[in-house]
Amino acid sequence: MKQILLTVVSQEKQLLKAQVEQITAPTATGEITILPEHIGLFSKLETGELRYLVDGKVESLVISDGFITVSPDSTVTVMVDTAQFARDISLQKAEEAVKAAQETIKASPEDRRELLMAEASLKRALLEIRIAQKSKKTTI
Repeated sequence: MKQILLTVVSQEKQLLKAQVEQITAPTATGEITILPEHIGLFSKLETGELRYLVDGKVESLVISDGFITVSPDSTVTVMVDTAQFARDISLQKAEEAVKAAQETIKASPEDRRELLMAEASLKRALLEIRIAQKSKKTTI
């Protein structure tokens, strides 16, 4: 069976380098799925869930905005600001982050920069909660 070499790199480190069967990524224009021998592609990524299939099992990462490149030789590189494996998400920490972001939004509506940062934190924490809950329910 043909495979794809997936590399995921954040600002801090290389998180993943693995042979996978398929990849589903949240792009700026919608979700895309990449299979072996996909045509060349360069796209902007949105914050969301990056899913990939390894030995018939779905794995996932929570990613921030970034970019994805697909080479015709079935090599995919994902470059993002931050990324975290779904299995490593702490539900308690994500819930605390939601509360902190909500408090910041209520406390400082006139500071636009702080408000935008709090909204981004809230979005990310809610995404982490959704993915953590889904991954705990799903067994493939």
